Amino acid sequence: MRTRNLHRVIAVGMLFISGLSYAQKINTEEENSLKFQTHFFEALKQKAIKNYGKAIESLELCQEMDSVNMPVLFEFSKNHLELNNYFEAELFIDKALKFEAENRYLLHHKVAVLKAQRNFNKAIDVQKKILKLQPKESEELVFLYIQNQNFVEAEALIAKIDENAMATLRLKSFKRFLENRNEVPEKTVEISIGNADIETLKKAYAQNKDFKTVKEILDNEAAGELFEQVYADSKEALELFPEQPFLYKMNGLALNKLGKYNEAIAVLSIGIDFVIDNSTMEADFYEQLSISYEKLGNKSEALKYKQRAIALRK
Repeated sequence: MRTRNLHRVIAVGMLFISGLSYAQKINTEEENSLKFQTHFFEALKQKAIKNYGKAIESLELCQEMDSVNMPVLFEFSKNHLELNNYFEAELFIDKALKFEAENRYLLHHKVAVLKAQRNFNKAIDVQKKILKLQPKESEELVFLYIQNQNFVEAEALIAKIDENAMATLRLKSFKRFLENRNEVPEKTVEISIGNADIETLKKAYAQNKDFKTVKEILDNEAAGELFEQVYADSKEALELFPEQPFLYKMNGLALNKLGKYNEAIAVLSIGIDFVIDNSTMEADFYEQLSISYEKLGNKSEALKYKQRAIALRK
């Protein structure tokens, strides 16, 4: 009898210990989950106020608790991209894509990381994957073709989009840009004011094909209000230096001065994506876009770009 009672006491004791251990495990898991959420939301908060280093610190605390969490890896990549840490940004987005290879949000971010590195060939490959998942995302592929100077591919894709009646205002801008690129600039008559210096610079540029020289040429031509020459010379220089936003800005400026406002919008809309960490240059683009839309009678768009330019000047 005593032995039977002892067995019951032991059994009850074991159940109590097991239940206590399970409860402690549940409490620990809940506590860790709460800590994880706290650190993750802190990371989101810090990113929102552009405190990217602090956001990464909070994400590192999340990773200590869960080293294979896809949203954490995604946020790591986004913050590193904002800090121009391209190697880390690509590393983390690739890790995230191992979990969800067909996640469009992850793929879009991968394109952004590659574009920031001017790796347009790889960006095009990723954008093609997105296109298979969502056929309506062809616009970005056109833009990548243009940035990579794959003009034939860009024109072919635009023609295909036109066939399917999927053209947008942005695509029409790309089309105008490509059409404008194929036009041969009219020969301009030299104006004598200050042209001695310009001609000397042009002779030097013919020999060295140096961006600094062509920039000086364009600045001098703009100062002398030789906008037909600014247009022709900036257009020619874009063939050699397609990633220089200054050339797009000067080409757009010249087109505005020559009254070709739709063409100016097309060039400026493409060139602004080449502007990186240069608020003054970005403001210049917005000012020219504001002028283009103002002249076309689109007051709302003109005001929008004017306000953006003012905000950046501050």
